[in-house]
Amino acid sequence: MIKGEMIVLTELRSADSAALFEWINSPETVHFNAPYSPVHEPNHKAWFEAITNAPDRVVFAIRDLTGSRIIGIVQLVGLHSIHRTAELIIRIGNEADRNRGAGSEAVKLATDFAFTDRNLQRVWLRAFGDNPRAIRAYEKAGFKIEGTMRRACFIDGRWKDEVIMAILRETV
Repeated sequence: MIKGEMIVLTELRSADSAALFEWINSPETVHFNAPYSPVHEPNHKAWFEAITNAPDRVVFAIRDLTGSRIIGIVQLVGLHSIHRTAELIIRIGNEADRNRGAGSEAVKLATDFAFTDRNLQRVWLRAFGDNPRAIRAYEKAGFKIEGTMRRACFIDGRWKDEVIMAILRETV
């Protein structure tokens, strides 16, 4: 468990599967970072089983301070041992849990983990250009905008730009 001031990062638990299944089938939640397509229960179960076994991925549940209620998920994917990089992906499941600082803290804790425990030197992410709330949260966690891929994603019937952001480990 990695404890912050507002949240804790923990392992995924079997009981978390239901919340994750609900979130992935919510167009409003999915549209923050992907096109919506319904995920059927057998496919979700297979994904849930496989996600913790992937050698190039670290997955954390984002929980309230009690450690009981899951409010989101943060992942480091595409871990590259030679380049010492990974992509960060985060999802806060319910609107009531968004815009309260939990996502910013989860990004900060996951980034600290990446640099300290995994010895990475660069963590990067993608954000939609029309999501200033996410971009501000990432900047608050120390990420810098590296560039914009114009009309990179087709979401909910329209094209969106994708902003690429990264944070580098401070060298000593």
